[in-house]
Amino acid sequence: MDQIKNITFAEISIGESASLVRTLTVQDIELFAIVSGDVNPAHVDAEYAKSDMFHKVIAHGMWGGALFSTLLGTELPGPGTIYLNQSLRFLAPVGVGDTVTAVVKVVAKNEKNHGVTLDCTVINQKGMVIITGQADVIAPTEKIARERIVMPQAQLHIKGQRYHRLIEMTAGMQPIRTAVIHPVDTVSLIGAVEAAKAGLIIPVLIGPQAKIRQAAALAGIDLAPYELMPTAHSHAAAQLGVDLARTGQVEALMKGALHTDEMMGAVVHAQSGLRTERRMSHVFAIDVPSYPRALFITDAALNLFPTLEEKRDIVQNAIDLAHALGIAEPRVALLSAVETVTSTIPSTLHAAALCKMAERGQITGGILDGPLAFDNAVSAEAAKTKGIVSSVAGVADIFLVPDLEAGNMLAKQLEYLADADMAGIVLGARVPIILTSRADKTMSRLGSCAIALLLARNRAVVPLP
Repeated sequence: MDQIKNITFAEISIGESASLVRTLTVQDIELFAIVSGDVNPAHVDAEYAKSDMFHKVIAHGMWGGALFSTLLGTELPGPGTIYLNQSLRFLAPVGVGDTVTAVVKVVAKNEKNHGVTLDCTVINQKGMVIITGQADVIAPTEKIARERIVMPQAQLHIKGQRYHRLIEMTAGMQPIRTAVIHPVDTVSLIGAVEAAKAGLIIPVLIGPQAKIRQAAALAGIDLAPYELMPTAHSHAAAQLGVDLARTGQVEALMKGALHTDEMMGAVVHAQSGLRTERRMSHVFAIDVPSYPRALFITDAALNLFPTLEEKRDIVQNAIDLAHALGIAEPRVALLSAVETVTSTIPSTLHAAALCKMAERGQITGGILDGPLAFDNAVSAEAAKTKGIVSSVAGVADIFLVPDLEAGNMLAKQLEYLADADMAGIVLGARVPIILTSRADKTMSRLGSCAIALLLARNRAVVPLP
């Protein structure tokens, strides 16, 4: 068992030394900023510092005081050491990616108070001395040996960071003209306006004019830059938005303050809607702090109890979305309650059939595996423990749920218990449909708009006759 042992005052010799090696990462800087409260923009704001300064400057106190404190408290003298004083000089900056070696060396001892003076030096990978100084400590007089405590791994997550990346992917793209259906509350109106300011959409506000203007007044929004098409009520707004999409006058639809059923009723109408030969389905694009990649859940909003054939379309829609977002070969976990195929659980039969359909070319562009219970889908270790050999377990990008109820509960659990951010999009229609919840925040709406823009620019939208 790994232990931390000290060197007592009597055992310490002049000239004795200890060292440690560390490589600076962005996460080191961010963690230090969180603990210390040091949010100097030169350290943590890449936009302010720009790449040149950001990669050359850090809070030296972290790499001076903290590295030397680690050496003195765990190596030389080790446990029982009392820190008295430290003075450091910073001769050169440390950059992200630099590997530094911190060294402490005993230069003096004081028998009267068991004091020890140590020279402190930090050298970078180029052999350049970047920090020098001295530390005064009181060394322990009794031997101490303790089990080395393994600290938990810290994982930083900036809210909405994956949506920011999506927005960055749209750089240089022309915004999509988008029918915003019934934006009569401040939340949906602000979301549309912020998406316009971000260069994602050109909003066409459709709905009762008085209500839209009232919401704008409450939010302090000037509607002058935006086109407004008045309708008598939300049902008429949904139909007008669909008509504009059918004739190629808008490239996307965006849900405002109306029920999903009301908007989708106009979209799925057999004669006047936006149907294609592909089954329409909804995908939640979820940014989960504890999951190492973007996560897509489908279908949790449109298809209640999809058939096998409908699930084929749902999976293909999600794979096509992943391609548009830069995932070349997405991995699809076909979820069920268990990982074995059994006739008493229909979702396991569907999963097995979908895997065979992928082998036969009926589903293309992704890697499918299932049935997988949720623990096996998110954890390769869990799958290994159960003896499951899978190229999807633990690295799944897309989660196909058995039905809408399961998917909706899973998505909402991630949002409210795992602090996940949610964006939503409907696929399989003539145009992308930005389908967000009335409770969604602005960043989720921006993420959804970015997805719609990436989708629209990755395929030609042909107006119906």
